[in-house]
Parts: sequence; C-alpha cells; structure tokens
Amino acid sequence: MNTPDPDTTTTGPVPASEEAQREVVDLCAELIRFDTSNPISNERACANWVVARLAEAGIDSELIESAPGRASVIARIEGADRERGALMVHGHLDVVPADASEWQVPPFSGEIRDGYLWGRGAIDMKDTVAVMLATARHFARTGTRPSRDLVLAFLADEEAGGKFGGHWLVEHRPELFDGVTEAIGEGGGFSFAIDDTRRLYPIENAQRGMAWMELTATGRAGHGSSPNDENAVTDLAESLTRIGRHTFPVRLIEPVRALLAEAARLYGVEFDEDDIEGSLARLGPVSDFMQVVLRNSANPTMFQAGYQTNVIPGRATARVDGRFLPGHEQELIDTIDALLLPSVSREWVNHDLAMETTFDGALVDAMCDAVRAEDPDGHPVPYCNPGGTDAKAFTHLGIRCFGFKGLKLPHDLNYGRLFHGVDERVPLEGLRFGVRVMTRLWQSA
Repeated sequence: MNTPDPDTTTTGPVPASEEAQREVVDLCAELIRFDTSNPISNERACANWVVARLAEAGIDSELIESAPGRASVIARIEGADRERGALMVHGHLDVVPADASEWQVPPFSGEIRDGYLWGRGAIDMKDTVAVMLATARHFARTGTRPSRDLVLAFLADEEAGGKFGGHWLVEHRPELFDGVTEAIGEGGGFSFAIDDTRRLYPIENAQRGMAWMELTATGRAGHGSSPNDENAVTDLAESLTRIGRHTFPVRLIEPVRALLAEAARLYGVEFDEDDIEGSLARLGPVSDFMQVVLRNSANPTMFQAGYQTNVIPGRATARVDGRFLPGHEQELIDTIDALLLPSVSREWVNHDLAMETTFDGALVDAMCDAVRAEDPDGHPVPYCNPGGTDAKAFTHLGIRCFGFKGLKLPHDLNYGRLFHGVDERVPLEGLRFGVRVMTRLWQSA
C-alpha cells in the first residue's frame, strides 16, 4: 500500500463512514456476480477485480497464480506500530457450485430482495471479502492506519481444501506472511440468538481436524449368479454401515465447555459437565448448534463398485469424511480401523490438523470489544468450528488463528443451513455491521 501521508493520518479512532457502509453492499453484489464455483470455474477474473478495487484506493497488491486461473491476491498495509507482529485478515474467493433450478433467484445475480443480498457466496464468504475491501478502502480514503501491519489475503480454492490457495502459498510463497503472528478468517464472529434481545457471538479458537479417507475392499471376482463369500461389495458395504452407525463418545474440549457454560448462564439454567446431554436439553437451539462439536465423526459419502449387473467385482471403493476434535485424532483412526473388515484397507485423501488456541490476549479482547461496542446485547464466546478453513494452512507457519467476521443476523434466520445451501443470502444490515466492527477492530487489535 502507498503509506498514508503522516501529516493527514488520523490519530484517534475513526468510525466506519457512511460511504463504506453503502459500498460494502455493492462490492458484495459484484463479487457474487463472478461465478467462482470450485471446481467448475476459477478465481482469476474475480482476483483481477479485487486488485483493481484495491488500486483505486491506492493500495498495492500482488496477484499470484498457483495454476492457470487459480488466483489469490495479497496486500500489506502499514500499521501505526511496526514493531508488533502483523495481523492477517483472510477470506476466500471461490464458492461451491449452485443448481439454479433450486433457487428463488439466479444464484450469481447478486439480487437485493427483502433486505437481503442473495447469491452463492453471500455468507461463504464473499460477504467477508466485501467487508475487507470496504474497510481497507475506507482506511485509505481517510488516511487511517491500523494499529499494526495488516496482511490482506484473498484466497483461491478454500472449498476444495486450499491445495491451490492457502496451502500452496504457505509452501511456495511463505515470505508473503513474514512477520504475521495472528490471523482472523472465516468460522466465527456471527451472531446466534439466545432470545429476542440477546445474542452469542462465537469466535472460533479451535477447529476439528480433517480425515478424508478412501476405503478399498478387495475380494474375489465372479459371476453374479454364483455364491461368493469374498464379495468386495458386501464387505465394503458392511464396513461402511458400521462406520455410519457408530456414535463416538462425547469429548468436552475447553472452547465447547466455555460456550455451553455461558449459554447456560444466559438461559439461567444449570450446566452439568457430568450430564452433557441433560444440560444440552436445557439450552434450546444451542443444543442443535453444538451437537456436532461434542465428538469425533465419520460419515460415508461416496461408493463405487462394479460395471455390470451379472459380474461380482473384485474391488470396491468408498469415501468417508472423518473429523476429529483437537487432541482426539488417534481415537478416530483407531475406531475406524476397528470397524473395518479385514478385506478393507484405508488411505488418506485429505488429512489435516485440528487446531486450538487459548481464548485470551489483546486480539481476543479487541474482537470482543468491537462486538460489544456495536451490539451491547452481544456475548462473545469461544467456539470450535466443526469443519475446516484456510486457517489450517497458516497454522503450519506458527500463526495463531481465529475465526471472526463480525456479522449480526436476524433472530429468525437459520445461518447454518445457508452454508452451501439453496437461496444463500446475507442481510444488508449485517454487511454494514461487519464494516463497523472491522473498522473498530483494525484500529485496536
């Protein structure tokens, strides 16, 4: 970035301008109109547009292609205290595909309707990318410096694991992140209604690990009319049924315990760690929200075998999506291996770490303060993300990662169902709220 003129740089906290709160909606709509479906399309055109929007405000950036069309953008903004470690703010440009026949509006139209901006990526995560752009442009226009150096990362390929995005950059261009000690990205900072007036804001400080695996059953090929006690299809199907019907034990990690305890306090009910299921039953909608991070999980998702009805194949394969809590990876592996029949082998398709960091320090305080300043009825809490994000890549560089976007949602909106779902949309006021929160955070973090 071209450093703001010291003579015009504002020294006190600068609130988000009306212009920034207006333009975040337009920026998000334009982002949605780029079809960056992964793996159908790519990010190059959208990345070019991001570079242009930053350049309009005098912010220098670099566009990096990891493969033809697979483009990420990195920009660095100088902060007031250059002795401190830099803060990275990251978001991804790709989205999952959408079937237009299922939607009320064309999924890449960026249409505004009923107080929402509709389209694929509206909450995952072109909303956050738009907030990043609007806030950066606001800082440049007003000469406002962040409290420390900022690295803005607009990334490719997150929806497919980051092979051409975050992980590629960490492996091939780690110098782009020199001096970065902490990062915020997707996975937290959205509101969750406790009642009509109070909201939790889960801030991600943990993620379950990823253990995608391919299972292969080897048997004896033969005619479909003949008995066969070495049928690869049967053995694999039985193994998958065992996995799919297995319930892993509850493992209460600290971020989950802290969130449940705070929810119980707000509801005015008892939280008993020795009776998790009973405690959850007293926590209303929080129960459904938190079930997925109470334990490891493994779900069969794909099955492939055979080529003709009257031929028993000698081989069958399947995919399983395994996820493990921090500290409980070996439990997942040992359990899966015990559930497999002897004729079934396992190999990794995508295997990545679980993450957990403590919920303390200046950055955590700044995120909590920014939320409370804009929503006095908001209650920030630690949170374990059941899935995975680009933060996994940056953790390999020793960067302390959090999930925080600053998004206030209507009480009746089921946020979780919109991820990768039909009629994905983001409230316009939620986008404006995000700019206000991020403007505060960048000046205080």
